[in-house]
Amino acid sequence: MALRGIKVVELAGLAPAPFCGMILSDFGASVIRVDKIGHSLDLDCLDNGKKSISLNLKHNKGIEVFRRLCKHSDVLIEPFRKGVMEKLGLGPEVLLQENKRLIYARLSGFGRKGVYAERAGHDINFVALSGLLSMFGWEKNKKPSPPLNLIADFAGGGLMCAFGIVTSLLEREKSGLGQVVDCSMVEGAAYLGSWIYRSQHLPIWGKARAENTLDGGASFYDTFETKDGKYMAVGPIEPQFYNTFLKYLKVTREIPQFSGDMEANRSYFESIFKQKTREEWCQIFDGHDACVTPVLTLDEAPKHRHNVENGSFNHGPNGKAIPRPAPILSRTPAETKAFALKPELGQHTEEILIDIGYSKNEIETFDDLGTIMRNKL
Repeated sequence: MALRGIKVVELAGLAPAPFCGMILSDFGASVIRVDKIGHSLDLDCLDNGKKSISLNLKHNKGIEVFRRLCKHSDVLIEPFRKGVMEKLGLGPEVLLQENKRLIYARLSGFGRKGVYAERAGHDINFVALSGLLSMFGWEKNKKPSPPLNLIADFAGGGLMCAFGIVTSLLEREKSGLGQVVDCSMVEGAAYLGSWIYRSQHLPIWGKARAENTLDGGASFYDTFETKDGKYMAVGPIEPQFYNTFLKYLKVTREIPQFSGDMEANRSYFESIFKQKTREEWCQIFDGHDACVTPVLTLDEAPKHRHNVENGSFNHGPNGKAIPRPAPILSRTPAETKAFALKPELGQHTEEILIDIGYSKNEIETFDDLGTIMRNKL
């Protein structure tokens, strides 16, 4: 795998940092999660295949162990607000001096500067500050609606941070030096929305939210309920695709694409879609360039024939389906760790300490002092 041999230290957190570590792990890196003593992360659903060391970073010996761990690693992922690592004596000025090749990835919500830098926040707050939340919501004159927690936590956060780490590893091959990757989820989300920011002069924008082509304003870019209570996604933006859409929908009257009463047109399309089941509409539109597809549930997507033919989902021994790592590399493809065992808190503490040069006696001393926690399974 592409990142085989890369050693990553991931300070325990939720959502963005574990996702970043998961990506690196799937592409071959060895990931060690540093857990707090006695603090279980049952909500971390992305830790399969990682190792766990449980350290007390409020203890001098715990700091010593962590610093040695970073000396033996290529990447550190830390998910804290401004100043937390510096207060522990573990800021980049310390760790990069001890390991000049270390990639020190800082994944935070508001970044290192600005009035919000030391404030708590979540995906909705970061997307709001990026400007993008104002664009989400398909109801006119209604409040913005956050699109789950995908934009900041996972796209602008974990994925953008993984990209920064990989580019830094590539640059390190030339310079021999590590560097700090400063990944703010506000900035990551905003950068993710570059096309939105830079396309506002195009005809598809220019109106209030939910009145533009791509945000619910167009009658031909929407989801429509079918006879069986399911949905079809419709998006024929180009005229040739729109004409094909009308043809196979068997529209009996002229409906201009970009003019006329959009709401009346939408109601008309809704009435037609409710005349057949989702499967019947799939049989009608499959094979035609009308930009019409079924809206699949999380249970249905892995079973759809397109995804099955592509092998887009991996299936575990219990039948559970997990998305295959993307993108696909031809020579060194990634392998999901989703079906590997989840690490118990501190499960690999002793193993990791031995790997970085501590003796059995030293480990026993750490245990007695409360510096570490061992979970001997």
